[in-house]
Amino acid sequence: MSKPVVLIAEELSPATMDALGTDFEIRNTDGSDRDQLLPALADADAVLIRSATTMDAEAIGAANNLKVIARAGVGLDNVDTQAATEAGVMVVNAPTSNIISAAELTCGHILSSARNIAPANASLKDGQWKRSAYKGIELYQKTLGVIGLGRIGSLVAERMKSFEMHIAAYDPYVTAARAQQLGATLLSLDELLETSDFVTIHMPRTPETLGMISDEQFTMMKDSAYVVNVARGGLIDEDALGRALDAGQIAGAGIDVFVEEPAKDLPFFKHDSATVTPHLGASTEEAQEKAGVSVAKSVRLALAGELVPDAVNVAGGVIDPYVRPGIPLTEKLGRILSAVMKGVSVSAIEVVVAGELAEKNVDSLKLAALKGVFTDVVSGQVSYVNAPVLAEGRGIETRLSTTSDSPHYRNTITVKAVSANGREFNVTGTLTGPQQVEKLVGINNYEFEVAIADHMLVLEYEDRPGVIGTMGMQLGDRSINIATMDVALRADGAKALAILTLDSALPGGLMDQVADAIHAEKAAEVDLEETVR
Repeated sequence: MSKPVVLIAEELSPATMDALGTDFEIRNTDGSDRDQLLPALADADAVLIRSATTMDAEAIGAANNLKVIARAGVGLDNVDTQAATEAGVMVVNAPTSNIISAAELTCGHILSSARNIAPANASLKDGQWKRSAYKGIELYQKTLGVIGLGRIGSLVAERMKSFEMHIAAYDPYVTAARAQQLGATLLSLDELLETSDFVTIHMPRTPETLGMISDEQFTMMKDSAYVVNVARGGLIDEDALGRALDAGQIAGAGIDVFVEEPAKDLPFFKHDSATVTPHLGASTEEAQEKAGVSVAKSVRLALAGELVPDAVNVAGGVIDPYVRPGIPLTEKLGRILSAVMKGVSVSAIEVVVAGELAEKNVDSLKLAALKGVFTDVVSGQVSYVNAPVLAEGRGIETRLSTTSDSPHYRNTITVKAVSANGREFNVTGTLTGPQQVEKLVGINNYEFEVAIADHMLVLEYEDRPGVIGTMGMQLGDRSINIATMDVALRADGAKALAILTLDSALPGGLMDQVADAIHAEKAAEVDLEETVR
């Protein structure tokens, strides 16, 4: 019996090859050369790549036997995950391979900013001896504000505590108990910006977080404060950073990531107080080796038909065919719940499966719900396997319960969350008809029935005449088409919840305009299209 073929498309470390072992036929090709890559993929069972090889629909289509694409790194910009999923090809990467390297680079930028290391080095090498020009500050007893207390943010906090810094943190998905374990004080974003001497940001890049540190935020900060971004380009508005440094609103910055890369001649580059590096977060020998070894182990598991911890497009394990359609539905319910809860600190998440599904093993639905909840709110790749780890790391209790009682539908899946102050939020969905159409049938105990769409708007308001017409006018004036709509009344009839599915995403600020026009008490925009990272 022939061995499975593993194609190595780029240079990998000896440790990576050792981790693959001798159970496969190893072949090599130049992944950057399409004329070599496409024929080499013809009978490959797995392909290992870095960043120079593009696995798009054409490449995936050329690989009839392909079972797994392994990217020895964190990002997946060069892999068409949707095409791979449609072809039944597993995609794996190494999401934790660079966390220590990124955390250490963050600490390096903090130290460099405090002591003006980069400009002092450049000045001395230019023949100048300017000690007084580069007087710095001590980190001792200063406050470090960490925006996003996930894996990398936590590592930074732990390391900077050794300088006896005070640690403040903003992260709606971290409980006070978890923050206390890390020696951090949870604050609102505004409070963090107002009190911190150094601010480091560790958030995912989503439409909501792009530019989250901009002109308004810089005005809140001390004029002696520094900002650091080693996470994602665009979290700090680059033009606003230039203006803040020009005006002396902050003392300096350390930036490793940019909106467009390679980055050149940005407004803040002219400032000696801005230290910039060319996206070096994962550029260490250790991170590169960890990435290779990690994906080699995943390839071994995948080709053995076992659970793969870092699969990004497959809910691993044996799943009952009757349960499988509920996985994408449940993930979407989790994302909808996150949108509805926007900014609320979560202490517990529960998935309730009702109806005939309750007789099956539905553990995968809890994984799907957690993946959905965290997809748009944490930094880094979220998979069905690492989602429980993300919850545990944030001190969030998770539960799965089942009941055969489902009075209105054959099956329902409800994703619930309890906030830190005990308030419950819930979202319920179901699958209907021969085509198993995904329906949203409840939010926070309001009952309705709407087919889930990529773009939705949820508004809660005091029920009164004319509200629906006002919503339509506000959206119509901005050329936003309402595809479908349903309105649910609270039991006492005092309040209503409108659920609109839209043909396109809302322009920035329009949700707030609609909400203000109808005096909505709560508003949430749901965007289920691919998250920007």
